[in-house]
Amino acid sequence: MNYLAHLYLSFDNEEILVGNYIADAVKGRQIEHFQPGIKKGIVLHRKIDEFTDNHPVVSQSKDRIRMRYRKYAGVVIDMYYDHFLAVGWQEYSDISLQQFTKNTYRTLFKFYMKIPPKMKLILPAMAIGNWLASYAEIDNIGMALRGMSTRTTFDSGIENGRDELIEYYEDLKNDFKKFFPELIDFSKSVLKTTP
Repeated sequence: MNYLAHLYLSFDNEEILVGNYIADAVKGRQIEHFQPGIKKGIVLHRKIDEFTDNHPVVSQSKDRIRMRYRKYAGVVIDMYYDHFLAVGWQEYSDISLQQFTKNTYRTLFKFYMKIPPKMKLILPAMAIGNWLASYAEIDNIGMALRGMSTRTTFDSGIENGRDELIEYYEDLKNDFKKFFPELIDFSKSVLKTTP
């Protein structure tokens, strides 16, 4: 999953949200440098990624675009799923997407000094451009994928990802709607069982 889903799956807990945001920048034993709530968010993020990567519905989504994007299919699907979450936000939250993103940026800046350098660099651009809410627009998904393509090691082709989102829109949306409620339940169970 991409930023919006991970942050949503923090269920309004500030420390878990911070951990979920920074997890990709925290390697190995670095996790021990964080307070318990943030650690819990990092663990949650990692378990969400593992659950997502091994889920048959997500594999089905990747198969729809794998021929074009090969090993980057998962990255593209993560962005598509954030789009579907943003578009269908009212099905999953009692507050508006704009209010959620405002609360999220406020929380992340509140914990700014605890955020690893790489994620500190991203945060101001994310907030100014309101990336999280912008995912509701297909053109913004295309723009995000173009930006990501400049950072890939190989010629990924993901800069063209907007095309497949349009082409397979209904099928991908149905995949997301099947998968996301399961991910919500899984994330809640992780939080209950993680110290």
